[in-house]
Amino acid sequence: MAKTMTKAQTVTYLSDKLGLARKVVAGFLEEQAKLGAKEAKNGFTIPGMGKLVLVARKARMGRNPQTGEAIKIPARRVVRFRVAKAMKDAVLGVKK
Repeated sequence: MAKTMTKAQTVTYLSDKLGLARKVVAGFLEEQAKLGAKEAKNGFTIPGMGKLVLVARKARMGRNPQTGEAIKIPARRVVRFRVAKAMKDAVLGVKK
């Protein structure tokens, strides 16, 4: 199985592909991450990839795996990434 690309590899690839300095590409990726974190509560879309959305999880019952004792897991808000349909089709190889 292939290894996941590191941030440095991603920056190098994009800088070579776009003909930009690595520092510029790294700065862009940093700013995009900051903007995504700031705007996630309203929904943040990365065109062609997907969107960050805030989801409310309900409280539920769970089990402590060591003791088997039932425990209450409280309600909480979590950030989810919904993958765009075009990206799913491209990755999974769905043909039209």
